[in-house]
Amino acid sequence: MENVSKKQYDYINDVKWFNIVKYLVIPGLLAAIFLLNSCSSNPQPQGAPPPPALPVAAVTTGTDTTYQEYPASIEGIVNVEVRPQVSGALDKVFVDEGAYVAAGEPLFKINDQPYRAQYNNAVAALHAAQAAVLNAQLEVDKVTPLVQNKVVSDYQLKTANAALEVAKANVEQAKATVSTAQINVGYTLIKAPVAGYIGRLNKKQGSLVAPADVDALTLLSDVHNVRAYFSLGEKDFVDFKEQYPGETLKDKLKHLPPVTLLLADDTEYGKTGSIDMIDGQFDKNTGAITLRASFPNAQGLLRSGNTGKVKLSLVHKDALLVPESATVDMQDKVFVFIVGDSSKVKKQAITIGGKSGDNYLVTDGIKVGDQMVLSGVDKLQEGMVIQPQKATDKVAAVAKK
Repeated sequence: MENVSKKQYDYINDVKWFNIVKYLVIPGLLAAIFLLNSCSSNPQPQGAPPPPALPVAAVTTGTDTTYQEYPASIEGIVNVEVRPQVSGALDKVFVDEGAYVAAGEPLFKINDQPYRAQYNNAVAALHAAQAAVLNAQLEVDKVTPLVQNKVVSDYQLKTANAALEVAKANVEQAKATVSTAQINVGYTLIKAPVAGYIGRLNKKQGSLVAPADVDALTLLSDVHNVRAYFSLGEKDFVDFKEQYPGETLKDKLKHLPPVTLLLADDTEYGKTGSIDMIDGQFDKNTGAITLRASFPNAQGLLRSGNTGKVKLSLVHKDALLVPESATVDMQDKVFVFIVGDSSKVKKQAITIGGKSGDNYLVTDGIKVGDQMVLSGVDKLQEGMVIQPQKATDKVAAVAKK
């Protein structure tokens, strides 16, 4: 060591200390760190979470209105099939499909030449019959004084009078023929029997038409008022009758509220209507009875053949009202949670009789005074313990609506 310089000696000491740190200190520090991490990763025991605090309110009754929709077919107040009353070739068509026409306005013209010829023949026959009456009268006038003077027997006078009566009858028959021919000439011009809208034109100009044709010339609809026909089943009809005062159905019709018409796109028609007819009997095939609701249609927005739905209102008195948010659907059933002893909840199935807004109308399963959980029911299980909280004014208002 004496031959080692001081610089070499310091280098050797540094190497020794480095090895000591490398092989002794660093592993020890690593072991300590690992031990600390292992200790800190062990879970510490924690207390059980507190029961959830949920709003609760008592089941109450109230008066509410539900709406039921029934498919309806719409017809004009008058729907007329326009048909020819005489046969012939269609000379003219004065209207177009979809046009509005007034009552008495010409629609079609059938060739009237054959019927005018018949009329002229009938008039000529009438004139001949009238001339025959004059001849018969002359015969009577000639024979009468001869019989009075006993020149001829009264048999000839009776024969002359009989011939006169026959001639007069022929005149009446000729007049009837003239009248018929005149009517047929008038039938060649087909006019609108009522005001309304023209439907499809099934015959065009030049077509042969006849009263026995399967298809009418067109359909004319008076739609300034329209009628919506819909049907109620027996149970719905019984409920419907019990809603309104009156001894008879006629009396009840006077107390019915206005009804709403839903169009094919589920939008509401702008005018309300009234139910003014109930059919006299149920359909034995469907078990339903037909009702009629009338709606004003001054602007012609509705046409015959439209479809829609009639929306009826039913008033429910003293109904059990349950907010939809307080229910949960499971296996085609609807449940609510009722708070029992020790704040444990019980899942209770309910029977729904209708819906109004956000409320269900319940007919069975719960009773007035039951404490019902109003929200958060999707996270509840049978027998869970909760912290019942008095419902806020907003939630309670929904429950009592």
